[in-house]
Amino acid sequence: MLMVGLTGGIGSGKSAVAARLAALGAVVVDSDRTAREVVAVGTEGLTEIVAAFGDRVLGPDGALDRAALGAVVFADEAARRRLEAITHPRVRARTGELVAAAAPDAVVVNDVPLLVEVGLAPTYHLVVVVQTELATRLARLERTRGMDRAEAERRIAAQADDARRRAAADVLLSNDGTLDELHSAVDRLWRDRLLPYEANVRDRRAARPDPTTVAEADPARPEQYARLAARIRHVIAPADLRIDHIGATAVSGLAAEDVIDIQLTVSSLAEADGPLKERLAAAGFPRLTGQWWDSPRSADNDRWEKRLHSSADPGRPVRLHLRPQGSPGWRHALLMRDHLRADPGRRAAYLALERELVSGVLDPAAEDLWFDEECHRAEEWAARSGWRP
Repeated sequence: MLMVGLTGGIGSGKSAVAARLAALGAVVVDSDRTAREVVAVGTEGLTEIVAAFGDRVLGPDGALDRAALGAVVFADEAARRRLEAITHPRVRARTGELVAAAAPDAVVVNDVPLLVEVGLAPTYHLVVVVQTELATRLARLERTRGMDRAEAERRIAAQADDARRRAAADVLLSNDGTLDELHSAVDRLWRDRLLPYEANVRDRRAARPDPTTVAEADPARPEQYARLAARIRHVIAPADLRIDHIGATAVSGLAAEDVIDIQLTVSSLAEADGPLKERLAAAGFPRLTGQWWDSPRSADNDRWEKRLHSSADPGRPVRLHLRPQGSPGWRHALLMRDHLRADPGRRAAYLALERELVSGVLDPAAEDLWFDEECHRAEEWAARSGWRP
């Protein structure tokens, strides 16, 4: 089962994306609908809301008057947080029931307006954010919901801003064009990413990156790493293990193979081989097996022994290295990253090496020779600078 979080600011057109995904075969769990269920007439949720805000939030029929409640809470942050404390736990519980009822091979899309605000992003395999220009959102709210401009602006201001939502987005869908254009983008996402991602998670299979391409330096890499690290932290909780961005994509301004390398520090390889292995696989980071890093064949390899996981997501290649703290490979990964970050000349040399390897000018064995020499330079730099891992 693949869990996808879908969000977007009010008036962004998120519901149109959810409807298209449902038409394609996704199981859509609508948090707004669920939120209505848990405060329907006769529920404990409604009783608690009336106790908190009074009868003024009820309609003549005794049901919740959502407009009246909205006028109270969207103008008062403390009141809004009080309402969220009543509704959010109930919505989460009901959502869990709906997800549990989905088929094992389902793509479950959880449509959550406040996904970013309440910190749910790391709980999903993938987060999709629908983004629309502010003027378009305001016009939609006035036209489709009958809000005046001041009320629409208050509702938008009460939510996360676009920058915060973008930082949480694995996929950003722009909805400033036509509905047909939006549907085409959703169809591509479903076909090229969501369906293969679900199959990979179910089969505990990695989506292999193309090793023959070098991508130019991308300022978005730190945000990509941060999202992945947050997802891993959620998976390993309550354990508090060290997580580091390593490899070429951890070095600012350096073109590199477009794979995010992450190092997860474990106490021992026995810890890596325990329940952690399956928890990571279920979260979209399956174990790679059958190579020296999984079953060392020589004394030299034993020094660098690790457990290697990868990403099941075809849209974001990842190598997740599990290494014991203090081991030679653990220290080497951190040292080389920091050495290249500190020395522009050595970054340029590494970039030239990568380009020659990809173009076929150099034999792949040249990379090992380069790193053997560079390791001596890095150790000299560490001694001069007082570097510690």
